[in-house]
Order: sequence, then C-alpha cells, then structure tokens
Amino acid sequence: MSTCATASRDLAEPLAGTAATARTWLLIEQPGPWGAKALTSSHLDPDVGRALEAAAEGTGVRVALIRRPGRHADCHAPARHQVYVAHTAPGNAWLRSTTVDDPEVLTHLDFASLGAGEHGGFGAPHVGAPLALVCTNGKRDRCCALLGRPLASELALSGEEGVWEVTHLGGHRFSPTLLVLPYGYAYGRATAADVKEILHAVRSGRIVTEGCRGSSAWDRPGQAAELAVRQAASVDGADVLILVQTDAVDGDGAPSWEVTVAHADGRRWHVTVAQGASLPPRPESCGAALASPARMDVVAVREVPAT
Repeated sequence: MSTCATASRDLAEPLAGTAATARTWLLIEQPGPWGAKALTSSHLDPDVGRALEAAAEGTGVRVALIRRPGRHADCHAPARHQVYVAHTAPGNAWLRSTTVDDPEVLTHLDFASLGAGEHGGFGAPHVGAPLALVCTNGKRDRCCALLGRPLASELALSGEEGVWEVTHLGGHRFSPTLLVLPYGYAYGRATAADVKEILHAVRSGRIVTEGCRGSSAWDRPGQAAELAVRQAASVDGADVLILVQTDAVDGDGAPSWEVTVAHADGRRWHVTVAQGASLPPRPESCGAALASPARMDVVAVREVPAT
C-alpha cells in the first residue's frame, strides 16, 4: 500500500515553506509510548499536558515531547526529565537546558516571555552538540514510525550526538522529518548522510538549504522567501537573514505576498511568493482523503539597490 510520503516524493512536492511555525520550542523528555496527541496520551500526566497546551496557546511557543532513540518499553519507572527551551529568531537564537523531577513545574513558566525570546534565566546555556529532532510518532502517521525511527536509530548508533525522537513536526508526507536547534530549520525526506551534513554545517554556523522546509521562526511565505534568498544569493550564514516585512498583495487569484528579507550586512531583497495548490491531489497523511495541499511558490527574487 502506498504511503503519504511515497505519494509526496513521487509527485515531487516542494519542501520550501512547509515547516511548523514556532519561534520558541519547549521540549520535554518523556520515555515510553506516545499517542496521537502525545501531550495528553503518553506517560506524561494528561492534566499537565493540557495545562502546557493551554499555557502555550497564542504565545509563539510550541511544546513537544522527546525521547532517546531505541526501544520504548511501556514502563512507568520514575525518572528525571531532560528539558530544552530554544528560541529561533535570528539575532536572538538560543538554546538552554535543565532537568526536572516533575514536568508540572513547567506549567508555571512565563510562556509569553519565552515566545518573545526572553528566557528569564531558565536552566543553563546548552553547550553540547546541536539538537537533531526526528519525528517518530507513528500514532499520528505511520510514515513517521516507518521512516523516522530507523533514521533516528541509525544516527544514534553512528555516534551522532544530540539526536532525539520528537512527537510531531507537521508534514507527515515529508517523512522522515527533522528539526535542528538552536536555529530552528526543518528538513524533509532526510537521510542519515543528509543529517550529518546538516549538523556539520550548523556546528560552524551555516545552514544547508538542500531538503530544507524553512525556519520555524517565520510563517510559511516567509520561510519560502528566506530560503529563496539563501539560494539566489548564496547566503549560508545561520544568523544573518531576517524578515523585515510581509505584505499581502491584492489580486483576483490565489493569495500572494511581497516579503522583504534583510541581511546583517545591509543588503535587502524583495521576494514575491504566491500560494498554489499541489496537483494532482494526494493524501496529506496516511489514510486521509485526497487533497491539494497549499504550496508556497517563489515568483521573483529582486535585490533592492542600496540607498
């Protein structure tokens, strides 16, 4: 039986502009099995999961569960939980970590401040390898388990540091999907060789655009625009591009936007992005009805003359 990932790959569905949107990520270690809605259907106390969801709503913070690659026995043994918080906005990207005995204490964090990029002294700066988060939650979509879990295991067994399984990154049909922190760039259809190249680049402050879905710091048009500038102008610095403005463009057709992208060195570009429909129809997740998911098409990239 064909999977949603197979259909998306065979139809060459573009990856740019498909990353989850979250300026800040709160990641909580929770071993054991995960349900489709992992915050409320795992060994995490469901009341805590609901409280975290409520606290994060509308703040720009996305909460996810993580676990080490490998077998996930259904045991309830108490353990300390590794916790990471990462802010992904260029110019203020950071990654901090701590451990907690009870994730309930995290419900008292100032989520509005975290979403705005203020960590408030949470934990300590993460000084290890960048995090490679591979979506493996087969209860949400079987492609995440069939393709994500082998990738996470292969990376861990090869000695790659910072590898975790994560509950949900969106875009099942692009499995295996990956999020790299602290910079927050997401990738799809990744192989172990791809991930090693991506992490090698991140360690030296560079971003690989091949297979990239976009930065979670931006909305979907912004993700596509920023990647288009990186490719057109050969920009690979991790922390050098920001989105200055996104304006909706009036028209009779599909939605479109004019996105202004600025470089730390003063250069600017205007990028026109139009929303299209992916055709022919395909399932957006395994078992779903056929649909034509929105795609972000870059129409033009124009460097603005310096004033």
